Amino acid sequence: MPHVLNAGAALLGVAAGLMFGLDHAWAPPAGAVLAAAAFGLLAAAWRMGRRAAGRPGGGPMAELIRMAAEDSGDGLLIATWDGVGMYANGAFRNLFFLDGAEGASDLLDKVQRALDSQGRSRDAFRRLRAAAADGTAGGGEVICRRQDGKPAWRRLSVEPFGDDGIGAGAGAGTARYVQWRAQDVTEEKRQTSARQSAEARRADLLDGLPVGVFSVDGRGRIVYANSCMAGWLGVDRVAMGGRPFAEFVTSASPGNGNGNGANGNGDDDGGDLGQDGHGLVTLRAADGTEFTATLLQSHRETTDGTLVYTRSILLRDMAWTDASGEVLGPARRLRFLFDDAPVAIALLDGQGRVMDCNRAFLALAGAHRDMVAGRPFAERLLPEDRDVVASALSDVVMGRVRATQTEIRLAAPGGRQAAATLFASRMEDGAGRITGLVLHFIDTTEQKNLEIQFAQSQKMQAVGQLAGGVAHDFNNLLTAMIGFTDLLLERHGPGDPSFNDLQQIKQNAHRATNLVRQLLAFSRKQNLEPDLLDPEDALNDLSNLLRRLLGETVKLKLEHERGAGRILADRGQFDQVIINLAVNARDAMTEGGPLVIRTFRRDLERPLQQSGEVIPVGSYIVVEVEDRGTGIPKDVMSRIFEPFFSTKEVGQGTGLGLSTVYGIIHQSGGYVTVESHIGRGTVFRLLFPRADEDTRARRAAAALADDARPRAGGAKGKGQAKEGKEPELPLFEADLTGSETILLVEDEDAVRMFGARALRNKGYKVLEAQNGEAALDVINGTDRKIDLIVSDVVMPGMDGYTLVRRLREQMPQVKVILMSGYAEDAFQDQIDKDETLHFLPKPFTLKTLVGKVKEIIVSEGL
Repeated sequence: MPHVLNAGAALLGVAAGLMFGLDHAWAPPAGAVLAAAAFGLLAAAWRMGRRAAGRPGGGPMAELIRMAAEDSGDGLLIATWDGVGMYANGAFRNLFFLDGAEGASDLLDKVQRALDSQGRSRDAFRRLRAAAADGTAGGGEVICRRQDGKPAWRRLSVEPFGDDGIGAGAGAGTARYVQWRAQDVTEEKRQTSARQSAEARRADLLDGLPVGVFSVDGRGRIVYANSCMAGWLGVDRVAMGGRPFAEFVTSASPGNGNGNGANGNGDDDGGDLGQDGHGLVTLRAADGTEFTATLLQSHRETTDGTLVYTRSILLRDMAWTDASGEVLGPARRLRFLFDDAPVAIALLDGQGRVMDCNRAFLALAGAHRDMVAGRPFAERLLPEDRDVVASALSDVVMGRVRATQTEIRLAAPGGRQAAATLFASRMEDGAGRITGLVLHFIDTTEQKNLEIQFAQSQKMQAVGQLAGGVAHDFNNLLTAMIGFTDLLLERHGPGDPSFNDLQQIKQNAHRATNLVRQLLAFSRKQNLEPDLLDPEDALNDLSNLLRRLLGETVKLKLEHERGAGRILADRGQFDQVIINLAVNARDAMTEGGPLVIRTFRRDLERPLQQSGEVIPVGSYIVVEVEDRGTGIPKDVMSRIFEPFFSTKEVGQGTGLGLSTVYGIIHQSGGYVTVESHIGRGTVFRLLFPRADEDTRARRAAAALADDARPRAGGAKGKGQAKEGKEPELPLFEADLTGSETILLVEDEDAVRMFGARALRNKGYKVLEAQNGEAALDVINGTDRKIDLIVSDVVMPGMDGYTLVRRLREQMPQVKVILMSGYAEDAFQDQIDKDETLHFLPKPFTLKTLVGKVKEIIVSEGL
């Protein structure tokens, strides 16, 4: 795949050099080409198309680049400077929910009408159109409404260009055309809003604390002060910025510590706080009144010991009273601040045990005080984080740093995880000896969950699209390989010396379809036939096969919770998932060991975040696959579900095993989590939503309704070959010939050539077209009655569905067989809505193609 991308990048670079008149061919990185060059090339393609008559070869090159623009994920529109659309790719239409069959001339008007009328989107769009008319570039963001009423954000940019290139002059007189680019930024907006909300909550937390919180830089100047601090001093928060803290200090008595205090390196006219800045300070407010407060702080410094900034807290010596009116002493005041603080706090002794903690910490850890007090703090951490945290706390204990900060995860009952930022500093006695550690925690669970979800969804979506596209292209190649092999086998029978060689080619092509099927499984574009399934029964049936696969050194053990329940899953795909995980476990246990597969029920009362998955509340059946192998390193864990990623030696694995597991489980509505420890083993947990008898009843009713619908021979593509095997067609085994006229529409030359020859060999009259536009020309240019249309779905320009909609105007009852390298499920909605549509998945054999054609013709009485 990297070679393909690099080659594509080089080709686009060469094309760019030729079109833009560069002195040499430029071959930039693939990512740069895909992200930037496509837009410039599209504009160039438009110019080349206009000049094709005067420049030999310009037309085909421009057409190739326009075809490439159809595959872009960004929306692209070429319009005149006054707003008349000339060309728009499918992505542009989809982003604004426009019909792909409509013309491009008035697209900008339709986009403007599709925008949200309540906000400023239409005004922003009018400004962009005005900029385009003036020949100036511009950009902005607009909102349109989806069918469900939810907002969808789009980022638009306009770039004028003339016949001499993008940005060729300014004004409508020179920039004759405008390139519009549209991007979907809905998810980006959602993430930004969530991040800003989290940041605002944290800022409000510090600003609203009932203690003075501030920070000074290395020169002793205030860089932050909360509202409480500013109120005590009677100074506006903004006005405090940059003023030396020493201006407010009239006297100070030192505490214990190591070095840099709130005075920084500036002058301290109000007294000496000692080396660390802890102690009592007397401060003078703006109105001249003075008050005494306790100063506690830690700091951050560079590697050479230079102070960067402090983290300082002031506890004001004021008369707090309890319910009876009795004045609270310092100890009781500190206890009040400690217990009711919105920040989680824990105090550790010299052995790392929790001496005390406040209510916020108990809530964060999800534990009762009795489960925490006197217990090692390490028990609250996830096992894989304990070494990192122990090292960080050791640096504080040994005095190498005064305080430290690190990201941690706390393990709570029920498998829940809480993410937090940990701040640790020393507690010392009067002689400066360390007596323990004070830990502060800021809960970052929600923020981390959003970050993980966004990163995971972006990565898996990108890789899934890549895998699905590769599978689609492979299926086209395999269709041609299998098809031409079938044509040769018709001329070279069993007695021919070439017969065995041709059979080997065909068999290996069918084996290759299994790899493609795994890619489709990862991209969630394969056929699934889910039914109610008891995992316990399925695993018991599969156990004999698993024991043969595992060998003698690995012992299989099944542990089931009786009556846990059933799930909705495809039995064949469920078996494939278990086999893949079992084989991986076997390979991880080089010296043998136990492989335990468990099933049990688990009810989640709150969302669970693990391994990049956020599992919602509900009842689940869990299938655990646990080995005692070598474990998965932390740096590898984030990539294990990527297609073609493998840690095995070359030739010992395809790297598709776990990606197949991921795709099947998610397509089945489930989740996958992983827990691994180096040298101790790995546990994969598959969580399937629990199904019940109501589910069976609903599926049975849906199946009856589906069967009652009038279908052409019951042939909506069901019963097609699975796993690369050739389907049985007993009804038409004896006679697959015919004389009807068939229109074959396919952009892949090899597939179209094979299909046409196969059908002509059986007596059919075949008309050929390489895309949707050409198919309309063929229909308008022939006097023959077309009995059946066989069309690819994914084609440059007009796709298969758009072609069918256009044909309905002239031939409302014509039957259509749609072909695709994607599975039928990817197009099920469209197929179910139209009874004249049938589906033929690629790759298919000669026998499958002509059998499908014969089936439709006979069943429809054509």
